[in-house]
Amino acid sequence: MANTSTHSLLPYGLGLALLATAAHLGWEVTHGGVKTHHLLARGDLPGASNWWGLLILPLLGGFASRTVTGRVRASQGTVANAAAALVGSLLIGIALSASFTAGYESVTSGIFLAALIAGLVLPTYRAEFMFGFVLGMTFVFGPVLSLIAAFIAAGVSAAAHFLVRPAFVALLRKMRA
Repeated sequence: MANTSTHSLLPYGLGLALLATAAHLGWEVTHGGVKTHHLLARGDLPGASNWWGLLILPLLGGFASRTVTGRVRASQGTVANAAAALVGSLLIGIALSASFTAGYESVTSGIFLAALIAGLVLPTYRAEFMFGFVLGMTFVFGPVLSLIAAFIAAGVSAAAHFLVRPAFVALLRKMRA
């Protein structure tokens, strides 16, 4: 890869997102049509078409690429760390999707709970974590429901890192003083 201090990662994020979206929608179009996923898998609740992937995945991939590029330029991270975060969260999303597809609801719940707990320690609120997670889940749950799940996990992580952790550190400092 070129020198990331002067080059943007945007083409990589957009390329990955567009490739995944094209593969997903191409498969569905040639195998019975593009699916609509309903909240809680109930037909009486609102549904979202997988066509939303044409908007959601490129936006998320572009956003992740831009934020990682900015952190690398500011010497606050490395491309390798961001790539590891993306791949790790992609694998979590794939594992969650595979367990759901296989009918192992307790395993699916356990994986999601583990992802939430990991967010207490790891900064899973970052865009590269969300992008990988959504990519890993899109083929089974669709981009909209996957994004909702990613926002929940990111919200827990952000609350832990920006609210709970600073409050805990401040409390420890007061106790030591």
